[in-house]
Amino acid sequence: MKENVFDVLMYLFENYMDEGTEFQPDQEALTHELTQAGFHRGEIRKAFSWLDGLSSLREHGTDRSPAARSAAIRHYTPKEQERLDEECRGYLHFMETSGVIDPATREVIIDRLMALEADEIALDQIKWVMLLVLFNQPGQEYAYHMLEDLVFDEMQGHLH
Repeated sequence: MKENVFDVLMYLFENYMDEGTEFQPDQEALTHELTQAGFHRGEIRKAFSWLDGLSSLREHGTDRSPAARSAAIRHYTPKEQERLDEECRGYLHFMETSGVIDPATREVIIDRLMALEADEIALDQIKWVMLLVLFNQPGQEYAYHMLEDLVFDEMQGHLH
């Protein structure tokens, strides 16, 4: 079974995080369950590290000052452009200009996308990472539910 960090994250989201409660796993028990489900320990460790990075970003807060909400244009680094194609960058821009995410949340999303260590990021992956980020951002419940409805409607009730 060829699984990657993203697949582990989706499994965790579908089975544990989408219950409306904060995700605080017993990593040892969860590692055992995930290996039984066919995931490799290396990918499980990377997924936990990814989630730790997300928690760290949440704990240190993001800049939600008026300057952070300015109309500045986000320029992507060459590495970001390589992994996030024009469609993906356009989707992030659309979600920001639509008010679903703010610039600070966009930056967390981009950080977590780059942390996936994938050669290229697909649009569906962006949507799921956005859900994971919004789920873990205090005060973003409305945006989370808006995006959740959008993603699930697009997938017509089928999870990843």
